[in-house]
Amino acid sequence: MTLLRSFLADENGATAIEYCLIATGIALAIVTIVNNVGTALLNNKFNSVDVATKQ
Repeated sequence: MTLLRSFLADENGATAIEYCLIATGIALAIVTIVNNVGTALLNNKFNSVDVATKQ
């Protein structure tokens, strides 16, 4: 019974899960921002090269 109470009172796993969720959220935000910025830069660069080659 004491072992069960100590297991239920232990919060180390919950803290690790919280840190994992925070890290996942930050990683998703970074991937989204980099993807959007990268796509915009890539499209603009190809458009400028396309226009320059047609002149």
